[in-house]
Amino acid sequence: MEQQNQKKQRQMQKQPTGEQSSPQPTAQAQQPQQSDPKDAKIAELTNDLKRLAAEFDNYKKRVEKENGEFRAFAKVDLIKKLLPVLDSMEIGLKNTQNHDTFVKGMELVYSQLYGLLEEEGIEQIQTQNRRFDPYFHEALMMEDDAGDEGRILEEFQKGYLVKGKIVRHSKVKVSKKPT
Repeated sequence: MEQQNQKKQRQMQKQPTGEQSSPQPTAQAQQPQQSDPKDAKIAELTNDLKRLAAEFDNYKKRVEKENGEFRAFAKVDLIKKLLPVLDSMEIGLKNTQNHDTFVKGMELVYSQLYGLLEEEGIEQIQTQNRRFDPYFHEALMMEDDAGDEGRILEEFQKGYLVKGKIVRHSKVKVSKKPT
């Protein structure tokens, strides 16, 4: 401690009178130290890594934006295809005086809508005369049946696939052995 005080006093004595300032950094501290090549390589690689991380982050944001735009465009395309079906329904709802004509009109609208969905790649999950498959069917009820266990007895709601992927499971009643 005493040595530090002596150093400070010598530095103060070397300064011209009237100038009291904090100790000046040495020339070595002002210039970047010459480091070994490993430190330079580490700094270079660190900067490259930071740059790549920033570029990748920007890439992810750009792809998310493009995907959002694509989804919006796909929705617009499907909506354009659905509008004629909506028009047909409106026409059918205006003509409700004659029951038979109304039913025929709704059947036409149904076939128009189903045809459009088939064009888009949708297909029904088959349940009639089939065994219960939990990958395609959802069992809402089970009923005692002397026949084959696990057979679909009734379909409550149709299930659909799009290009092999399940959109909605078929809701069914399944047979079970009586207890």
